[in-house]
Amino acid sequence: MATLLHIDSSVFPTSASASRAVAEAFRTTWEEQHPNGTVIYRDLSAAPAPHLTADAHTAGLSDPSEHTPGQAAAFAERVKFIEELEQADAVLIGAPMYNYTIPSTLKAWLDNVILIGRTAGATPTAKGTPVTVIASRGGSYEPGTPREPYEYVRNYLTAIFADALGMDLEFIVPELTMAPHNPAMSELVPLYQASREKALADAALKAKALTDRLAA
Repeated sequence: MATLLHIDSSVFPTSASASRAVAEAFRTTWEEQHPNGTVIYRDLSAAPAPHLTADAHTAGLSDPSEHTPGQAAAFAERVKFIEELEQADAVLIGAPMYNYTIPSTLKAWLDNVILIGRTAGATPTAKGTPVTVIASRGGSYEPGTPREPYEYVRNYLTAIFADALGMDLEFIVPELTMAPHNPAMSELVPLYQASREKALADAALKAKALTDRLAA
């Protein structure tokens, strides 16, 4: 049966997090279709990945037989994250926009799994693996909106997942999530609600399509 790697990075619980709620809709459908499958779950808010250190970085560029004890220990941590990515048949990532970009915990996880000569480079080991990113945001950064120039989530993650890692990337974007909480955005509440409903529906549809694809 297929293996799903599910990464959450929101600092908020599911009841207050659009990225977690939409990811949950995806995962629920996935598990319904794969009751005997495997889900590898990491909540980076509850258990952050370590930030990349000099030992962890240099160990990835040198022969393991030459590693110092510090390099060996640091690289072992990186390998755990890398192997989880390589084992996955599909990847699901909650990536809320914080201050125009992804949470630092998600960046730390990416720094661990991006390894030239293995997950990145000429023959990336997760190449072709489908990855679905739930890119929630408090406002709208769509083309033509005033904040379009500040869209640093999809642009960055496209460079990483599609270009560097060679994965099959798709986004689901619930937006305007601050509308119910910000009086200045009250007129946008209907648009927020429509965006949320579409994101939840898209998550379930995407999960079903992926399970069908992997079963074929």
